[in-house]
Amino acid sequence: MKFLKCISFNEDLDIINVESTFTRGIPNLTIVGLANTAIKESIERIKASLVTCNFAFPSKKITINLSPSGIPKKGSHFDLVIAILILLQNENLDDFFVVGELGLDGSVKSTNELFSLLLFLSAKIKKARVIVPKSIASKASMIPNLEIYGIEHISDAVEFFKEKQYEKFRFKELHPLFKNSFSLNGEIYIRNEIFEYDFKDIKGQKQAKRACLIAALGMHNILFEGSPGSGKTMCAKRLVYIMPPQSLDEILIQSAYKSLYSKDCDLNQTRIFRNPHHTSTRASIFGGGANGARIGEIALANRGVLFFDEFPHFSKQIIESLREPLEDCKIHISRVNSKMSYETKFIFAAALNPCPCGNLFSKNLSCVCGDNEIKRYKNKISWPILDRIDLYVAMDEIDVNDKADLSSKQMNDMIFDAFLFQKKRGQKEFNGKLQDEDLKKFCILDDEAKEILDKATLRYNLSQRGVNKTLKVARSCADLVKSEIILKNHVLEALSFRMRG
Repeated sequence: MKFLKCISFNEDLDIINVESTFTRGIPNLTIVGLANTAIKESIERIKASLVTCNFAFPSKKITINLSPSGIPKKGSHFDLVIAILILLQNENLDDFFVVGELGLDGSVKSTNELFSLLLFLSAKIKKARVIVPKSIASKASMIPNLEIYGIEHISDAVEFFKEKQYEKFRFKELHPLFKNSFSLNGEIYIRNEIFEYDFKDIKGQKQAKRACLIAALGMHNILFEGSPGSGKTMCAKRLVYIMPPQSLDEILIQSAYKSLYSKDCDLNQTRIFRNPHHTSTRASIFGGGANGARIGEIALANRGVLFFDEFPHFSKQIIESLREPLEDCKIHISRVNSKMSYETKFIFAAALNPCPCGNLFSKNLSCVCGDNEIKRYKNKISWPILDRIDLYVAMDEIDVNDKADLSSKQMNDMIFDAFLFQKKRGQKEFNGKLQDEDLKKFCILDDEAKEILDKATLRYNLSQRGVNKTLKVARSCADLVKSEIILKNHVLEALSFRMRG
């Protein structure tokens, strides 16, 4: 009996021993061990690909067992490991993990789930040796704790195991992302140098740009309110380009989430931006589905920006369901067949008009909405949701004399300096996502600042959540000027962006 290892794409992402036996009997190839249709269909793919290697099936009964046999398995990435066990029935096989789908011509292909499987493997087993399709070997080589070997044809696998030419297939090529990398506190970070959308395109709106600067540094939730065409969406789309550098772990986790959504997991130095339409279903935004717990938009936006344009036009159910992900930074999806939890640490950005017609803030156009219409429009967003918003910006009306000032590159440089300052004090989490117990350690107020905050708490009837969010925003304001202590002007600025009921 021969065996190699693979990984099962099920709820627990189990490690599977793939075993083979050749016994006397009617020639046949059987796969046992609760394999799903995709695995059982691999028999025909494997037969076709082995023909290209001039391999003749032995006149024996071949049994492939996926152990442990009581766990359901799925995924076409079992093709390669099964084919190798058949091809090399008489060879001594060293301990390797093997993943990959086979083409009919013998080529080794990747699948959308492979990247997330490899990330799981790196967390579960140290220094695992993994054979992967060559097409993803460069990306896979960035994952810590794995030794990656890339092959592009089934004939390469024969050479690999028969001649033990391991180093020939070992993938050590430096991924292009590492060219923009730097090390800080033992972690690798990748700095963004792409500015597809530039804040320089936005004329005027100094207050909104300042709010974007604070939101991007601390990963604070932000709400833009203003007339149509004032630049709300433009500001939101540019947030990801000025945010702090991503750590290697953040890039890998984000890529794993994308692969779970059946998307190509290209590694990117720019943080993710998700912008679901207001007609999107609750399942598409929060995840779920009838047969399994599929990932949704809010998990895909992890460590990036989730933008809700025309915020009041989203269904009441979707808006209210944001409470837990925004507060706990996690989403739990439970179904009969599966239960999953995903991290939801992102900037929640939203935009809305001041009234249904959009002209309430306009100096030149008349608003045609009645008080009751405006009230119904605004009442779709409850106060518990608004209380979870760190920064509120009333957009200025566009003026012909407005000029562009700060570019995304300049804002990114300012945030990068503040980010380094933040890391030097030993803070691991973004200011906006600090746990309440960390506030006493990192958000230290001087006497004047504390007095201002106490007065504001009473005057504006701030909730405890509101007080904590004000502290977090003030911490980001202080970081931008590299102040260890939060001063009076930092608290005042944080309060100026606080929405009041």
